[in-house]
Amino acid sequence: MGTERRRKLSLFDVVDDTVGKMAKSNGGFVGSNLINRWNGKPFSQRYHDILEKRKTLPVWHQKEEFLQVLKDNQTLILVGETGSGKTTQIPQFVLEAVDIESPDKRRKMMIACTQPRRVAAMSVSRRVAEEMDVNIGEEVGYSIRFEDCSSARTVLKYLTDGMLLREAMTDPLLERYKVIILDEAHERTLATDVLFGLLKEVLRNRPDMKLVVMSATLEAEKFQGYFSGAPLMKVPGRLHPVEIFYTQEPERDYLEAAIRTVVQIHKDEPPGDILVFLTGEEEIEDACRKISKEISNLGDQVGPVKAVPLYSTLPPAMQQKIFEPAPPPLKEGGQPGRKIVISTNIAETSLTIDGIVYVIDPGFAKQKVYNPRVRVESLLVSPISKASAHQRSGRAGRTQPGKCFRLYTERSFNNDLQPQTYPEILRSNLANTVLTLKKLGIDDLVHFDFMDPPAPETLMRALEVLNYLGALDDDGNLTKLGEIMSEFPLDPQMSKMLVVSPEFNCSNEILSVSAMLSVPNCFVRPREAQKAADEAKARFGHIDGDHLTLLNVYHAYKQNNEDPSWCYDNFVNHRALKAADNVRQQLVRIMARFNLKLCSTDFNSRDYYVNIRKAMLAGYFMQVAHLERTGHYLTVKDNQVVHLHPSNCLDHKPDWVIYNEYVLTSRNFIRTVTDIRGEWLVDIAPHYYDLSNFPQCEAKRVLEKLYKKREKEKEEARSQYMIGCSLVVEITSSLVSSKWCHCRYSCVCEWGELEHVLKKFKVKGYRKISTSELGLMMKSLGKVTTKQEVDGDGNNDGCINLQEYIKLNTKGVDFDEVMENLKDTLSIFDMDKNKFITAEKLNTEAESLREECSLEYRRMIDDINKYDNNNDHTITMSINNNNTSIIIYS
Repeated sequence: MGTERRRKLSLFDVVDDTVGKMAKSNGGFVGSNLINRWNGKPFSQRYHDILEKRKTLPVWHQKEEFLQVLKDNQTLILVGETGSGKTTQIPQFVLEAVDIESPDKRRKMMIACTQPRRVAAMSVSRRVAEEMDVNIGEEVGYSIRFEDCSSARTVLKYLTDGMLLREAMTDPLLERYKVIILDEAHERTLATDVLFGLLKEVLRNRPDMKLVVMSATLEAEKFQGYFSGAPLMKVPGRLHPVEIFYTQEPERDYLEAAIRTVVQIHKDEPPGDILVFLTGEEEIEDACRKISKEISNLGDQVGPVKAVPLYSTLPPAMQQKIFEPAPPPLKEGGQPGRKIVISTNIAETSLTIDGIVYVIDPGFAKQKVYNPRVRVESLLVSPISKASAHQRSGRAGRTQPGKCFRLYTERSFNNDLQPQTYPEILRSNLANTVLTLKKLGIDDLVHFDFMDPPAPETLMRALEVLNYLGALDDDGNLTKLGEIMSEFPLDPQMSKMLVVSPEFNCSNEILSVSAMLSVPNCFVRPREAQKAADEAKARFGHIDGDHLTLLNVYHAYKQNNEDPSWCYDNFVNHRALKAADNVRQQLVRIMARFNLKLCSTDFNSRDYYVNIRKAMLAGYFMQVAHLERTGHYLTVKDNQVVHLHPSNCLDHKPDWVIYNEYVLTSRNFIRTVTDIRGEWLVDIAPHYYDLSNFPQCEAKRVLEKLYKKREKEKEEARSQYMIGCSLVVEITSSLVSSKWCHCRYSCVCEWGELEHVLKKFKVKGYRKISTSELGLMMKSLGKVTTKQEVDGDGNNDGCINLQEYIKLNTKGVDFDEVMENLKDTLSIFDMDKNKFITAEKLNTEAESLREECSLEYRRMIDDINKYDNNNDHTITMSINNNNTSIIIYS
């Protein structure tokens, strides 16, 4: 078949005739029965073996029907039972039928298949690469947060729904994709729900694009209605009958009950692998250890077992162990071995594991829950839905009749479980989502086409948080800071912390802290070596808290050349640290893209850790707790009683802490905490700590005192600065040229002397010094105390106060005339009469006079800069009440 003929094929024509027969026998690949169209290499024997298995999948028998329906419609809803093969086969069917040449012919377009979980994106892409007989990362790739395993050759990409959403931020019409497949849509993750609304708009603007929405549950009718009556296609699963067992009474400890059930099945039931659903990594690892120990204690009366964990942060090589066969008998003719997979709800629908005959379902999963009133988001162990229970039991009937042991009562199943899992968008903090939508140019959030609109209160909370962070202005528009923050694949608080870290001269350290917070817990605490692990962790501990402890771990890891054996000896997770290093490198690239400076405070400076803590507070100022007199902590503003998590590194209870995570259990804990100072709240986030709308609490009373203290310090500094400026009237000699003003005055007191004088008065609290001290001071300046200066003690108290000193040293100077002339001079440059003079104004107004007064001009700039204490290139001018000084301050 020639090139010309191929180009004339309709977009979704299935290849027919002789070539079509070859393609069908060859898994749909056009060309020789022996040559792979994608890489030009001969097919391996492994490819042909897998192909025979693919042909037995239920979805294979509906391939032609699927392609025809997709050809006739822009959007298709497909319901495929667990084990039907939809996740691996549908993207390949689409790839075989679609013309992926882009209009400009310079590159291939891609097929995207989203997954709600990283584990699924990685494992499924590897399986599909194997089925297509290509290398992972080339023709078939995947993309997850902080890891992109794809290339210019990639034509089929599996990616998390969150990653596709991030791609839409830079490519709003997703022009690199020909077909987008949203898999596991029934899980209704936050990113998937946002993609629903975005893709509806994209499809209107791109009639050449196709969308396939795949679900494992019958809620698909809701998707059908949302996508304007898109056709619904159903693919049956390959299910055998599954017998359901319930407990007679509720189980108090579902973990112990699950372990007990595993042991009982292994002792009493025929061969077949076991799948146990638990809620998280810690539970799963604990169960693996206990199951292995209990079964080994049974000795030869049972066969061997292989306990295999499965959770999202497990490395790919470990994830692949779930597909390995059960162990053989220990001896010939002995009891057969059994594989036991202990998994989170990843194994409900995202992955299919052959050989599972028994499922143990405790009825719980971790779910994200958000309370907008107190702004608390946490992962809670919650009851699953009936739909999830159905999916779990279906895992037992993949290859033969199976059994599902539900560790809850039938009454509880019927009366307590919700029919469907609540969509994540209805129970999540939406700050990151709102920031993404704003970046995409979607300003009218209330009317955005959500399938299930979130509560207005949740949206308002998200807008409020982003406004406090400076990502949105008061009108709800994205700020420049917000645009930069949206580019980081982090939560908004962490993004803010990173973006502002150069201002605190510690961006290198904040990068490391952010990376460590973005990966799983790096500390390992084996049950058999808990004391040694705790001692090792204590060696990394920092007196100011957990964030700096994580920084110490990362620094030690790099100083020891990323050595895995060093990690093992020090009870830290090498995989987690390696992942953190990878995350850090990616964050550095984003920083460089926006010219954000990489810098560090000198390690020997006392400000080294202070600056890091201040930078962290700049992002997490809304996550602060205060130690009450009762001994417990109260979250600031929200007044929630919390406790420091037992895992924290602090050996004391600081008055104020920032926290990274709020953990809801029988007691409310704050985890990953760092000591901060109350005055920093006043300095760094005064807009948030506005006491006018603060609830009455001990923290408010403390903050009121801190505000008063700060105001007093500012007033004293301002007063001293005013005095300094009144004495240094010599500023006029730089600012005033003969052309601009005819008056030039000089003060008796030089600036060096003034500085010395003010320091002396400062020692005495800005009040007065004795005449004898004045004599010593004048002597140190190389001057002699005059009778006039001694006689200046007008109130005969034996001391000269600051006012008396100024009066003595400015005798004969007509301040009224000086100030009026100085005011007139400065006003020349205040063209818009806003009482501000900027370097830009000076430059503009003095340009025509540059040749005549270049010297005066340069002096003028120097003096402006000298009094520009906060380096904003601006000084403010005004005359004080008695016209005896000029106030120059920012």
